[in-house]
Amino acid sequence: MDIRYADLTTCSEARGTVVVIDVLRAFTTAAHAFANGASEILLVETVEQALDLRQRFPGSLTMGEVDGLPIPGFDFGNSPTLLAAQELQGRRLIQRTSAGTQGIVRSQNAEHLLSASFVCAAATARRIRQLASPQVTFVITGRDPIGRFGPPPPGLGDEDAACADYLAALLRDENPDPRPYLERVRSSPSGRKFAASLRADIPASDLEYASALDRFDFAMQVQRRDDLWLMQRVDFD
Repeated sequence: MDIRYADLTTCSEARGTVVVIDVLRAFTTAAHAFANGASEILLVETVEQALDLRQRFPGSLTMGEVDGLPIPGFDFGNSPTLLAAQELQGRRLIQRTSAGTQGIVRSQNAEHLLSASFVCAAATARRIRQLASPQVTFVITGRDPIGRFGPPPPGLGDEDAACADYLAALLRDENPDPRPYLERVRSSPSGRKFAASLRADIPASDLEYASALDRFDFAMQVQRRDDLWLMQRVDFD
């Protein structure tokens, strides 16, 4: 298996199986939505697309953030802590984030497309094996190679890189000790920011939710259907 890495500026070139990683917090939050009964999640690039889809599909719920902050008019933010208490049985959600969903919509050449975080790492590795692509690319969405907000701090996105490295070790049958990888989540610039958060809508507990290894035994796979990026959970018998 040829394992490669990409970021938001290069993921459009990736082929085979592409795994878009956002630990803090898009695909930790999405996993909690599925665990609470969501039937599917539509992933979009912009706030306007999310609001348009909510009109197009009555009864849908919007969740997400812009630059980490909740979006006015959305039903939910991007916090796994706050979403974990919601009853979502049978509901369709629409998610827009600044990193995770951007990686999905830009990975247009993928043969198979997955989203991932630590909470479903083992299941994701299992699904990657099932797909049996000779090439697997991990998209590290938290990196900011072009410095949108000035020079990025050292280690930016390391929480996503740690998840990619852990998945790669699983795929190589190395039986990795997860503790060093999870420590990278906590010590990353984003991890330190969340640990120090005093905002009720960005709770510090999101860091612990994002570090709960294999909390869920399902993977999350994305398919392109007409103009939609549709994510559903993949369970195992």
